Amino acid sequence: MDSLLHIGLLAIAAFGAGVLNAIAGGGSFLTFPALIFTGVPPIVANATSALAVSPGYLGSTLGFKAELQALPERRLWREMGICAAGGVAGALLLLVTPAHLFSGIVPWLLLFATVLFAAGPSIARWARSHAQATDTGGPSWRDVALLAVAIYGGYFNGGLGILLMALYSVAGETRLNVVNALKNLNSLVLSWLSVAAFVIAGAIAWREGMVMMVAATAGGFLGARWSKRLPAQWVRLGVIVIGLVMTAVFFARLD
Repeated sequence: MDSLLHIGLLAIAAFGAGVLNAIAGGGSFLTFPALIFTGVPPIVANATSALAVSPGYLGSTLGFKAELQALPERRLWREMGICAAGGVAGALLLLVTPAHLFSGIVPWLLLFATVLFAAGPSIARWARSHAQATDTGGPSWRDVALLAVAIYGGYFNGGLGILLMALYSVAGETRLNVVNALKNLNSLVLSWLSVAAFVIAGAIAWREGMVMMVAATAGGFLGARWSKRLPAQWVRLGVIVIGLVMTAVFFARLD
């Protein structure tokens, strides 16, 4: 009975995550804690959560196919290579992190991701207002920053999209659709490569992960339809509340 209840909880959490990611983001605030609460060890839970939400990145990327095709192919390959390397590096860093140490870091990661999500609109506005004044003559600093963001994304996915959007905006990209296209493409690459590393290392809880992948995909499909009717501001507020509650719960577990 407990096993069926756990599977039901994971399916509901993943479905909700798919809906949230389609509307406002923040799905990992549901999938990761749900895995922890059903008894999955923290590092395996983090890896399995990344697997659960990874299919959604493909659909998001295909939605910006025209914008990506208009960009220089050489730039796309360079940035995908950077994100692939960063995603794998972040995944490997997670895999070598001692379990007790990661358990202590988790509340801080959740808090960081929640604050980042809450500040997302303000960060985007600030980044756009500074885009014109930013030196974009050489890609070196942007590539280093992109690598750092990709490593974070491979290690812990929360807030990744906001970091990528802020990076591209500060780097001088003023076209919002292009920013979203690059965010989705590079999230797809680093997410799938980090998941591949988790698979090879045997860090995936497959039964839970497959159930959650199906549920998250269904949630994403329906969320895309519901996004036209649900007020995004209320959804964002809900995600922030969930993030704060989960952060408080995980800090309490440290005592």
